[in-house]
Amino acid sequence: MAKIAISLCGEGRGHATRICTLVEHLERNHDILIFTSADAFEFLSQRFSDDRGRVRVSEIPGIVFQYSGGRLDVMRSIAVGLDYQARLLGPLVDRLIRELEEFDADLAVTDFEPALPRAAARRGIPLVSIDHQHFLLAYDLRSLPPLMQWNAWLIGHAVWMYVAEATDTVVSAFFRSPLRRGWEHVVQVGPLLRREITRARPRDDGFLISYLRRHTPFDVLSTLADCGLPVRVYGLGEREPIGNASFHAIDEHRFVEDLAGCRAMISAAGNQLIGEALHLGKPMLLLPERAHAEQLMNSHFLSGMGCGDFILLEDVTPERVQVFLQGLDRFAPSLAAVAGQMDGMPEVVRVIEHRLLQPLAETPAAVESWPPD
Repeated sequence: MAKIAISLCGEGRGHATRICTLVEHLERNHDILIFTSADAFEFLSQRFSDDRGRVRVSEIPGIVFQYSGGRLDVMRSIAVGLDYQARLLGPLVDRLIRELEEFDADLAVTDFEPALPRAAARRGIPLVSIDHQHFLLAYDLRSLPPLMQWNAWLIGHAVWMYVAEATDTVVSAFFRSPLRRGWEHVVQVGPLLRREITRARPRDDGFLISYLRRHTPFDVLSTLADCGLPVRVYGLGEREPIGNASFHAIDEHRFVEDLAGCRAMISAAGNQLIGEALHLGKPMLLLPERAHAEQLMNSHFLSGMGCGDFILLEDVTPERVQVFLQGLDRFAPSLAAVAGQMDGMPEVVRVIEHRLLQPLAETPAAVESWPPD
């Protein structure tokens, strides 16, 4: 039995879902200490609140995306990130060093959180980085439009600042791409899927499912409500129905049941949710925000796979939604090729167990540097 410290970004539920699944695999044999914030802290502290003793969840300050007028405010988000780095990150690293010492951690695992990697380095603890964002550094992105390549280069600076060096780097993504020179040591895996997803039996019960971010414009909700099929909307909380759209609180079991039973998904473009839908063979219409570069890239990769389409959240119209719904059959061949094949969890557990057996005996041959060649 080992002691593993895990940190993760608290924004949204993708990181929390991924790490929750990983912890459920690891807690059988190891003690786990989780550091996180915001949505992820709320979700994980409830999920692991039954005094089983193997898992403890500790709240830390984190960075949260900023919105203005219902849209992602990139400049405010950057300002909040810089303020976090200037005022909070140093004291937080000092705190985590003390907690790692008290916990006597054997290994650190991070999912796009900046404090634990720094604390682990100062304590001499091996670090496994498992996230989606490292595709911005490790993947050859020349298949993307030029502006997106530039955005990837720019955002990659932030990824590099989060985790400058790890003993092992794992990229969890629903898509694959050739690795850049200098990043050949990266392990590529699919999304880390919860057991409910891998055990679910997909079917078509004649409704749509939608997972939307809290600042989704009302015009989008109105368009979905009038699309001609029942729509079950998650992510916005419970509220009165609008036309054919019903609104549901997040319930993990019900959401998985609805995802398995839907005809198609119309959703924000998060990596984890896309991977779950692909595993169940569901066609998708993604609604990335214009200012959210990562979601735009996810949308382009999904479209390139032939498993769905996308519309900018700000450009949604009834006509474009109907084009998607009337052409669902065109996605069937590509979906059949990936359905049931997406789970990256077994490979991630293998990486962690290998590192526990050989903590520092093996390190990546390549040096993670920025900017990439």
